[in-house]
Amino acid sequence: MSLGPETSLHDETTPTADAAQVRDPSEKAIAGRSLKQIAWRRLKKDRVAVGGGVIILVLILIAIVAPLLIKLFGHPFDEYHNDTIDPTLGLPLGKLGGISGDYLLGVEPVNGRDIFSRIVYGAQTTLTVAFLSAFLSTVLGVLFGMTAGFVGGWVDSIISRVMDFLLAFPQLLFSIALVSVLPQTMFGLNARWARTIVLICVIGFFGWPYIGRIVRGQTLSLREREFVEASRSLGARSPRILFREMLPNLAAPILVYTTLIIPTNILTEAALSFLGVGIPPPYPSWGGMLSDALQFYRYDPMFMIIPGAMIFITVLSFNLFGDGLRDALDPKAR
Repeated sequence: MSLGPETSLHDETTPTADAAQVRDPSEKAIAGRSLKQIAWRRLKKDRVAVGGGVIILVLILIAIVAPLLIKLFGHPFDEYHNDTIDPTLGLPLGKLGGISGDYLLGVEPVNGRDIFSRIVYGAQTTLTVAFLSAFLSTVLGVLFGMTAGFVGGWVDSIISRVMDFLLAFPQLLFSIALVSVLPQTMFGLNARWARTIVLICVIGFFGWPYIGRIVRGQTLSLREREFVEASRSLGARSPRILFREMLPNLAAPILVYTTLIIPTNILTEAALSFLGVGIPPPYPSWGGMLSDALQFYRYDPMFMIIPGAMIFITVLSFNLFGDGLRDALDPKAR
């Protein structure tokens, strides 16, 4: 069969190069997304996690600008206001623990100290202890966990037994015994910040085995992967493999578990202050305020409700944000 001069097989069956380059204007180019973009998109869709993150940012901002907030809306945290106290009963005048325009969250019984100022300064102390102790736990956990998982052998056995020992050790009792025998002023700092440093070291030291176990397990899995074997074959040394090849792949679980360990640190600091071995008086802390409110909760419940609500809201916000972050960074999530 012959083809006529006006008809060609190329024209009938195969599109020309010019035709292939012509694209329908309604079509949209498909853009690739990185893992960070995918995680951020998932996190933005989780309204509960975003709400928790917003509350966390507000609390951090309050802690940073605490002196300015006290100057504008409060009074010095250790200033007595006896004129706001009933001289007969020792309770705040007015309703809801003395809440008014001058005292936004009321005043403490007996001495009349401004609860708003003490809550704000307590947020500064609590978040400082929680974040820095979580950072210390993360650094120690990553170093020891990666070393145990990558080196293996007797090094892995020793580090694993140390982690088991610390996990089984009564952290709260040891913290009470240690903090109670240390002087209140150290390193040239006042009692508040000296005790804050002690709490950071104690809580951070006992918290690293939790992250260490996670990192160790992930490292055991990663060290057998192809990219690690390729790095070894190219002559890369162990430090480079650990920190340039494996650590970026451990960033997601490290970030998630660091976020989830912060609320635990908040509760630990509050418990130690509640038991009288945390931040020393007259410096404010949420746990210390709960301890002071025990003898007044029947007559002035707001004195206990306000610091308790702050602890609850802060811990809940971190847990919600941590859960959302874990779901966003999970490659198996839909």
